[in-house]
Amino acid sequence: MTTSDTDRTDPADTRRIPSRLGATRWGGPSPVRRGVLRLAATILVAVLLAGLALLGLRSVVGWPNFGDREIDRSGPAVLTAMRDLSEYHAAAGSYQIVVDLEQDAKFLPDIIKGKRVIFLAIGSVDAYVDFRKLADDAVIVSQDRRSVSITLPRAQLSKPTVDPDQSRVLNRDLGVIDRLGALFSDQPNPQDQQMYVLAEQKLSEAAKQVGLTGKAEANTRTTLEKLMHSLGFTDVKITFVDASGGS
Repeated sequence: MTTSDTDRTDPADTRRIPSRLGATRWGGPSPVRRGVLRLAATILVAVLLAGLALLGLRSVVGWPNFGDREIDRSGPAVLTAMRDLSEYHAAAGSYQIVVDLEQDAKFLPDIIKGKRVIFLAIGSVDAYVDFRKLADDAVIVSQDRRSVSITLPRAQLSKPTVDPDQSRVLNRDLGVIDRLGALFSDQPNPQDQQMYVLAEQKLSEAAKQVGLTGKAEANTRTTLEKLMHSLGFTDVKITFVDASGGS
């Protein structure tokens, strides 16, 4: 039985077809194999979409419940250092700040690659006078012990404290790439730590704007004047100076 030059001689997926000049050319995958690959790709995409939908549903309504439980395996506290305190905390401010941080890619839309987190930070800042910086002649008493002059360093702000129990993320938008990356990361939300750092900076700026250190100096002056008067001094002078010694 004779066959034409275009007849297929190999029924496998990769086919060898003889040409008129005697050379052999190879054909591509068969339709069956292409269909299998297309089906596998479709199933993979469907599984990924279903997984993302399931995670989103769980974060919103708490379903499904996989029997999650919390086990505290923390060890006992270890004392590493002790120090004496000589700071007079004369004023404190409580603040509420909204931090809105967005990170995006230059050449990709936000839905593919991008992050935006809106964080409500609730915290406090103290203003204090450090008595450790008192000079040897900081307190001068008159010979008749009726007058006293006290020179103090200016008040300064303490490190802001963000309350983790009251602070929370109001909204978190992630692109597809960032959301998939969070699934395989030991720190799914590393930007949360950055939000706390930014919140501390903004709390400190807010304390400076409202003049919290000035309030602390005024409260310290009032407290010391009452104390000195109770000790019998009639003339009390309180002066605040910079660390360099200038008033």
